[in-house]
Amino acid sequence: MDGFAAVDFEFARQVLQRGIAALYIVAFTSTLNQFRPLLGEHGLLPARELLDWAQTTKRVGLRLRPTLFRYIRYTDRRLVTLCWAGIVVSAALVLGIPQLGAPWIAMLCFLALWLAYMSIVSIGQTFYGFGWEMLLLEAGFLAAFLGSDSQPPTTVVVVLFWWLVFRLEFGAGMIKIRGGREWRDLTALTYHHETQPMPGPLSRQAHLLPRWFHKLEVVGNHFAQLVVPWFLFAPLLGLWVPGPVPAMVGAVAAAIVIATQLWLVATGNFAWLNWATIVLAVSAIGLPALAQARGPVAEPVEAPPWLIDDIPLPWLIVTSAVGALYVVLSWWPARNLAARRQLMNASFNRWQLANAYGAFGTVTKERIEIVVEATMDENPDAATWHEYGFKGKPGELNRIPRQFAPYHLRLDWLMWFLPLGRSLDDWFTAFLVKLLQADPSMLRLLAHDPFDGARPAWIRAVSYRYRFTTRQQLRVSHARWVRDRRRAVLGPLRLRGVSPRDIRPGTMDR
Repeated sequence: MDGFAAVDFEFARQVLQRGIAALYIVAFTSTLNQFRPLLGEHGLLPARELLDWAQTTKRVGLRLRPTLFRYIRYTDRRLVTLCWAGIVVSAALVLGIPQLGAPWIAMLCFLALWLAYMSIVSIGQTFYGFGWEMLLLEAGFLAAFLGSDSQPPTTVVVVLFWWLVFRLEFGAGMIKIRGGREWRDLTALTYHHETQPMPGPLSRQAHLLPRWFHKLEVVGNHFAQLVVPWFLFAPLLGLWVPGPVPAMVGAVAAAIVIATQLWLVATGNFAWLNWATIVLAVSAIGLPALAQARGPVAEPVEAPPWLIDDIPLPWLIVTSAVGALYVVLSWWPARNLAARRQLMNASFNRWQLANAYGAFGTVTKERIEIVVEATMDENPDAATWHEYGFKGKPGELNRIPRQFAPYHLRLDWLMWFLPLGRSLDDWFTAFLVKLLQADPSMLRLLAHDPFDGARPAWIRAVSYRYRFTTRQQLRVSHARWVRDRRRAVLGPLRLRGVSPRDIRPGTMDR
């Protein structure tokens, strides 16, 4: 650090800008492929209905978060246009093209991504109700003020990234300590690899590791999330303490965060949460040698009246204003970290800045899956039932779970949440109707349609308990999962001019 300029963090700036932009490409691509069947004009939870409702309730003070679709009427075509525009701008930032100009150009590009994706998240309802959505939004906003290649990043913005990583990691650690007993008695990861929302190719191998290793995992998790984040701020000591030690402490802290996140990447599918954390953690890695090799600072496109620590004064004023804004907004997440009833993945303002983060305060002990089955037979009592296959969630017993992250399979994730609720969600009953209609856009979200596009006569939902096979079971059966049927959850149902609102699901087992 050199006063107002974080001269040693040029490498961090490059990783942050390009990495965050790459994650926006993933987010917009996920939206492009999935928003229309889930939330489009003919989706399960049509966004247009939400916007119309928000307009009618405006008089009583109920407001949506900011979205362009409040001013430009939503259509699927406009949604597609917005996604493609976001992908193009993100790709330019990954290539570093806007960063070659004045800092205002890169700033406008990132703010455009932030506003465009917020416009989608604000109308995404339950399908966009994940912590990594607000994390990406906040990261995109902060990235707008990292500047361009014409000057070093400002210290205040780099520190704001450390504060973001701190809230992300320390918040997750505190939610676990305050959550289920399994985190305190060190048994949480005995279950987690098997019961997590979307297992990956190595999840079964991780689950079969010895119990002592799982306890060591929990200890390592607590250390990485409760102790290490404090040391991310160590490079600030470099302003007063000479020598490389403060920077090295911050870099080691960042490396520990990155290592733990890579383990989560290898053993699960958590959309872009882990990859975003990895990118953000790089913000604490300072490389003085790289800063020295950078040579003299390039002349800005429009030379300002004067420079302060090689930073144009107007840009320093803007970034300092962002820092002051965060000092005010951070009161609420800081208070939440100390609260006994800590909120998880909560936003305290409409712009989703300075959020509270956290995940997996409790770990489920068994995996209950809702399996959707249908038949072409007219008599459901004597029918042969066939399963629909999902891309990410367990289904076929012999199939090795695939790696999808950082891509986000929204339908598969919400299918995992179904058994955790007291009753079925409205979107699920609408989903069953779409399958009875053999809706092509909905079928494209699945891995397998047993009827090749034809309409089934009946449909039902059945719950199963899934468990990973042991090594011996795998050798005998070549199956990765074993399962036992629990109960019929819904149905059989057939389509006779019935709308989703006419279906009344019963209560489910936890």
